[in-house]
Amino acid sequence: MALLLAGCSRNIDNGDAVRQGVIDYLRARVAQTGLDVDLMQVEVTSVSFQKNEAHATVNFRPKGVANQGGMQMSYTLDRKSDKWVVRGRGAANGNPHAGAIPAGAEETPGLPPGHPPGAIPSDPLPPGHPPVGSKQ
Repeated sequence: MALLLAGCSRNIDNGDAVRQGVIDYLRARVAQTGLDVDLMQVEVTSVSFQKNEAHATVNFRPKGVANQGGMQMSYTLDRKSDKWVVRGRGAANGNPHAGAIPAGAEETPGLPPGHPPGAIPSDPLPPGHPPVGSKQ
């Protein structure tokens, strides 16, 4: 019986299976992202496997565009049965609190609520730009 089950299980430790997991993830989030993955060339440029986890670097560019431009994203995926499933973005980066303001830190005046603390740039604003901190 064990041999039968082992023979039926799929080996998904490959770039194609990881690519499909990323595509499934993006398709499920199209309402949030507005990204139509069917218009993109999706290429797994590197992937490593550790037990039931995969770490992948994925390159995205518009279909029909030569090997220029685009963007790269890193993903952490978990093995769920016979496919790879992308973890949420905070967990994929190893920091579930990414973007959080450290305890005791004050927000910088003029920045939107929740923005990480930091200095307001001293460069002049473009002509016609509303002042930083205005309600416009």
